[in-house]
Amino acid sequence: MASTAATLSWSSSSLLQSFGGSLNEAIKLPDRTTSMVILAQKKAKKTRKIILKEDVSYLGKKGQLLDVKAGYYRNFLLPTGKAQIVTPILIKEMRMEDERIEAEKKRVKDEAQQLALIFETVGAFKVKRKGGKGKQIFGTVTAQDLVDIIKAQLQREVDKRIVSIPEIRETGEYIAELKLHPEVTAKGNAVKV
Repeated sequence: MASTAATLSWSSSSLLQSFGGSLNEAIKLPDRTTSMVILAQKKAKKTRKIILKEDVSYLGKKGQLLDVKAGYYRNFLLPTGKAQIVTPILIKEMRMEDERIEAEKKRVKDEAQQLALIFETVGAFKVKRKGGKGKQIFGTVTAQDLVDIIKAQLQREVDKRIVSIPEIRETGEYIAELKLHPEVTAKGNAVKV
């Protein structure tokens, strides 16, 4: 037992020799006192890569990829169903969903452009109203009147909220405008009264 203690003594350790000699020389302590060198590693931050299933205030919007602390995910986001751990399959599904949404947006825009082309090439829409003195007419021509004429002539359903026409109170030609898409506006057609 004494031989094992002699081989493990600090003063004869090759580790301390590599630090610059024996322990007594480096620290200048009395012969019987020994000290221990403790090396600690930095605590690793535990985070999770997640995707949000819905908007979370102060965190992000639906579909956003984020790194959050493991405890926040485990204690709040997971039980409430607001987030999901990112996996390669989930990322692939997200890409496919994004491509589908983009294709749908492109289809809607193309449809709006075709309708705008039809609307601009038709010519003038004629609205019949009872006339008064001079050029005056009884009543006004409304967006609903124009929607009804478009439906009758083009067999297309158009919402009256996208139709913009000036106030029409006398006979003449007026320019109507249809806001078919945020990026597509059809205008230039005359409304004859």
